[in-house]
Amino acid sequence: MSKEKAPRVALVGNPNSGKTAVFNALTGARQKVANYAGVTVEKKEGTFVSPAGTRVQVIDLPGTYSLRARSPDEAVTRDVVLGRQEGEDIPDAIVFVADATNLRQNLRLALELKSLGRPIILALNMMDAAEKQGMAVDGTELSAELGMPVVPTIAIQKGGVEKLLAQIDRTIQVAQSEGWAPMQAECGWSEPSSRQLRDFSREVERVLARAVYAPARPHKATRQMDRVLLHPITGLTILMTVLFLMFQAVFTWARLPMELIDAGISGLGTWLTAVMAAGPLRSLLVDGVLAGVGSVVMFLPQILVLFFFIQLLEDSGYMARAAFLLDRLMGGVGLHGRAFIPLLSSFACAVPGIMAARTIENRADRIATIMIAPLMTCSARLPVYTLIIAAFVPDTKYLGGWVGLPGLVMFGLYAAGIVSGLLVALGMKHTLLRGAREPLLMELPAYRLPRARNIALALYDRAKAFLVRAGTIIFWMMVLVWLLGSYPLPPDGATEPAIRYSIAGAIGRALEPLLAPIGFNWQIAVALVPGMAAREVAVGVLGTIYSLSDSGEALRTSLAGVLAHSWSLPTALSLLAWYVFSPQCLATLGVVRRELNSRFWPAVMFVSLLALAYGAAFITYRLALWLTL
Repeated sequence: MSKEKAPRVALVGNPNSGKTAVFNALTGARQKVANYAGVTVEKKEGTFVSPAGTRVQVIDLPGTYSLRARSPDEAVTRDVVLGRQEGEDIPDAIVFVADATNLRQNLRLALELKSLGRPIILALNMMDAAEKQGMAVDGTELSAELGMPVVPTIAIQKGGVEKLLAQIDRTIQVAQSEGWAPMQAECGWSEPSSRQLRDFSREVERVLARAVYAPARPHKATRQMDRVLLHPITGLTILMTVLFLMFQAVFTWARLPMELIDAGISGLGTWLTAVMAAGPLRSLLVDGVLAGVGSVVMFLPQILVLFFFIQLLEDSGYMARAAFLLDRLMGGVGLHGRAFIPLLSSFACAVPGIMAARTIENRADRIATIMIAPLMTCSARLPVYTLIIAAFVPDTKYLGGWVGLPGLVMFGLYAAGIVSGLLVALGMKHTLLRGAREPLLMELPAYRLPRARNIALALYDRAKAFLVRAGTIIFWMMVLVWLLGSYPLPPDGATEPAIRYSIAGAIGRALEPLLAPIGFNWQIAVALVPGMAAREVAVGVLGTIYSLSDSGEALRTSLAGVLAHSWSLPTALSLLAWYVFSPQCLATLGVVRRELNSRFWPAVMFVSLLALAYGAAFITYRLALWLTL
């Protein structure tokens, strides 16, 4: 081991064993922690200082059941552990994180890793949950049987990894004193055969018999809940109800904070108008920054409400059940049941959703999942949907006020994205991506009460990411839009709003003939172009464009009110249909190219979604015109 470099420790384990929780406890990082398999689809690195004062690099690797990598995420783990990752040294030691409640499944990989001859520590995680289930683990006996140090950990509790830190120190010191050569560790390694893996499973049973006491039946509460939640009728009914209530809450819970943010932005705009002299600087701040960035920031409460529900589903262990319930539906269109998790992640953002598709072993299934991920309504579309719904959908209440029409429309838009995605997948699996469907094999974790700290940290990180995005990408985009919408200045004696003579106005008028058949005006045309960088930018652009027009005073009160007076209902419905399929942002295209190592599939994605968006908007606009005549 080189003494000039910080020792490198790799965290390895089965999916859903708590590796990321251990990583966070060791490094103080705030990586995503969730109670379902597949959260970590890339390796993550951090550092910590051990009790002996040693600075240690720690690598959090994707979950795997074997070094026989059968999917891209498992290949990442295999390559790092074996030193095959280009440009990286092999880890100096391995911390194998095992779920103490499921040792029968976990220990087979531990034995496979032991065969590498590598310094290895077994971190027996979730010991508190194991004890609640009536399990007892003899750590000393388990260590003797496995031939490796065994350390109990409760990563989600303060001080729950102190013993692990001390053991890492001892392991590093022994490796240094014995002069262990990490780069020689892979010599002679070959992928274990099926027979060798079966031998490991006989070995595991022997170790469990000597060192572990487990009750004869699995976790009683989990078993009882699954009787209801996994039932083909009651389970699907409950799942649909949960999703429906989630979208209702997006409107009802977020209304008050949104109104407060909107009032604050309006008040700040009024104050700046009163204290600043008329001129370019005031116009930039009021018409550009506040009208543009402010129009996006006010939707933060809705995004947080949506993520609150998603985090609850993840932390509780319900997410894997949802994938199981929807396996038959997904199979009907040729998708793997495991595709549900990447697709649900895409409701937050298509980029991590596409990356999460690495857990799907079959390449054709993985490509199909990636190609429809942008059709799941990401949080960047939420501001656009909410703005148009607020402008054109009355706040009608049903069922004694429990159900609102805006929430029903929002649920319908999300459902339209899901249904269209399934239909696209059906078409692809019968044409470009033909192949036999593989059965769903997924571990169902025990139900757990979501931890308030995990949820709070997740919402904090989401809010921080959104505000950083608003303060960087969206801010500079709004400055650019303001410049394009303000210059050149109108000629003397001009009678139309100054923006119509600007560069932005010229761009909008050039694109307007292409978009006129679907009811879009030149202002919408201008908004769609920067919306390729990030979909929510379109709302900010509309705010800036209309603020620079003669409706600027009204805008400072409500952008939705301005749109209600400026657009027709068919135009609004057409734009909603466009955004159900809207051509994805550049970041999505980039990650598709990286994940599939191909230029063909990003091109297919962009062209097909553009065609679907235009076709859906055309049909919606023409039908709405016919119905409103």
